Amino acid sequence: MGKSRGWSTQDRRSSSGWGLASRVAIHPIRTTQCRILSPPLRQTFNHSDVTPEPSVKPVLFAVNQDIEILDTGRSVSDFIASKIVALNSEENQQPFFVANLDRVLKVHMRWATNLPRVEPFYAVKCNNTPAVISMLNALGTGFDCASKGEIQLALSLGVTPDKIIYAHPTKPSYHIKYARSQGVGTMTFDNQEELLKFSSCYAQAKLVLRIAVDDSKSLLKLSTKFGAPLSSAGKLLEQAAQLGLQVIGVSFHVGCMCTESLTFKQAIADSRRVFDLAESLGFKMSLLDIGGGFSGTDDSGNFDEFSAVINESLEQFFPPDSGVRIIAEPGRYYVESAFTLVMNVIAKRVVINETEENGSKYPLTDKAGHSPDRTMEYYLNDGVYSSLNCVINYPPCIVQPYLHRAVGSSEKKYRSVLWGPTCDCVDKVMENYWIPELHVGDWLLLDNAGAYTSTLCNDFNSFERALIHPVVTAHTYNTFIHPHTQQRA
Repeated sequence: MGKSRGWSTQDRRSSSGWGLASRVAIHPIRTTQCRILSPPLRQTFNHSDVTPEPSVKPVLFAVNQDIEILDTGRSVSDFIASKIVALNSEENQQPFFVANLDRVLKVHMRWATNLPRVEPFYAVKCNNTPAVISMLNALGTGFDCASKGEIQLALSLGVTPDKIIYAHPTKPSYHIKYARSQGVGTMTFDNQEELLKFSSCYAQAKLVLRIAVDDSKSLLKLSTKFGAPLSSAGKLLEQAAQLGLQVIGVSFHVGCMCTESLTFKQAIADSRRVFDLAESLGFKMSLLDIGGGFSGTDDSGNFDEFSAVINESLEQFFPPDSGVRIIAEPGRYYVESAFTLVMNVIAKRVVINETEENGSKYPLTDKAGHSPDRTMEYYLNDGVYSSLNCVINYPPCIVQPYLHRAVGSSEKKYRSVLWGPTCDCVDKVMENYWIPELHVGDWLLLDNAGAYTSTLCNDFNSFERALIHPVVTAHTYNTFIHPHTQQRA
């Protein structure tokens, strides 16, 4: 997580205009129809691009929570400022997320432009906020679910069973039976025991063989846990044939936060080999799932490069006339940059550093405006047991929170330690962070906070979890949601 390029510094520090948003409660409904643009979507995003005039189709948008509508000219940073004022007046400094649904729309349009053949199946595990799932459902994406609970959530928000892939290679039998009862028919496997489960409780399932691929260029490697080695693919396919099961495709995952685009080319080539082997055994192969691994931040700068490699590889190994459907499982890509976490400083202590090792006094201020004579320790109302669990679960994760209030150029900076609120000393967000002095009650913001944050929280010490406030501009609301909110089935 780092600072998003989505807001300017001036936007972030805006403190004017507090009556900034109107609230619409989209209550639980059977169905609500929206109008959306059918792919291909436009290459660039601005409000004038989003019109209902091209071919439109009715879709469902069912949201089980309030959505804040930003009036014309109001920004996400304005909404955050107004929310902070409201919380301060209530003496309630609970942490909260702001989920920018316009950002979700923007990255979806970029996906449709860059990867026109690849249908996104959003990885619900990454962030299961109902408003996000409903927005993506309205945009026509599919969903990668990893459990009975995730399938239940998707279905409850209007997702149809044919838009779900149960993409967990090892599943409890009763979860498989639940998927069968709901009509979710496509699911992955990577071992013989899983085939025996299907044979006994869901022989009609459409199976996708997950293979292990090179994930050495990814920050989080998954092939150590999931994926059949290529050397065992033939034996698994033979067993599936003997059991009378239906294998329809191949899936892979190059690992989270992949840094090398050519990894996809090799994985797609490996998939072609498995396709050919399966077809030689009589299977009718029709689906390739290229998994996830896509970054969700603008500053990654590699999505265009990855897209070009993937498109070229698909053209070589799975050309359009092959009839193979191509899907992917992006999670981080869709939500990482759409969420901002807002935290409060709940406590503070100062540690005086009186002398250096040689016994001399520390200077009060160095040339960079740093004051090394003391260390500031701050305690936040969110930490590694809650929204900032990435610090321990994803060691490469670097968080860079910044002050909500304006910072003067003459303010000294101090070496600082940021702690989470729990009693555990492991709950350390960061250290050696040079920032101006904070005060109890100050608010810190963290951009790019949407991926694997809220879904990994736990209840240690029973501190409140961060609330989630979905926001959307009036234009996007009026284009995608409002025209059909009264047409309820």
